[in-house]
Amino acid sequence: MTARPPLDRKRAIRLGVALVGIAAALGACTHTDSEVVASIPDDYKQRHPIAIEEQKRSIVVFVGHARGGLTAAQRADVMGLASTWLHEGTGAIHVDVPSDTPNARAAADSLREIQAMLAAAGIPPRGVMVRRYRPEDSRFLPPIRLTYSKIAAVAGPCGVWPEDLGPSIKNKSWFENKSYYNFGCASQRNLAAMIDNPSDLEQPRPETPAYTTRRNIAFEKYRKGTSTATTYPEADKAKLSDTGK
Repeated sequence: MTARPPLDRKRAIRLGVALVGIAAALGACTHTDSEVVASIPDDYKQRHPIAIEEQKRSIVVFVGHARGGLTAAQRADVMGLASTWLHEGTGAIHVDVPSDTPNARAAADSLREIQAMLAAAGIPPRGVMVRRYRPEDSRFLPPIRLTYSKIAAVAGPCGVWPEDLGPSIKNKSWFENKSYYNFGCASQRNLAAMIDNPSDLEQPRPETPAYTTRRNIAFEKYRKGTSTATTYPEADKAKLSDTGK
């Protein structure tokens, strides 16, 4: 058996160049561009969707060191929070009361009145949790805080400008005649703030009971053959004057 003669230098160089070219071609097949086409939606409702999340609603009740109880404005604040809790609350009302402070005794008197008002509004005792806290800075009189969790609709954040608005090489939206990224964010955020019940975004509300009294009156008029429209005697007072016609 005879041994194969060694390759000459030129043939070895040509073979190496060919192998390098094949490897480069195979590598190019697996290369992916880092820029994803159409990664940002054109519709502002998709760029800035309205999401549902849990937020906190709270009020503060300032208490002096020489007076306990609540003022008329503070009572209105507490009753307003109790009313909204019955409508949108998803957890207990946490009442943070200052402890070991100059107004601690007055805060305790105010707490008893707050608890009585919450109970009168229909909030069960298990729906109110009292927590004591000591402020870090003793120079100020700490208030009583009432906080609860609720479900809210949110959108944003707004004010994000990843590209220039004017003509620029880096601004692709300008050359493609597309809306800029922040377009529609403020409208979505305002719409989310105006939504009373976030579940309305997912499903319709059930029908409310019919107004039986008004319906019976309309049916009685229809049975007698009279007009079922409602008359408003005060409507003529709102008419403009005919003077000058």
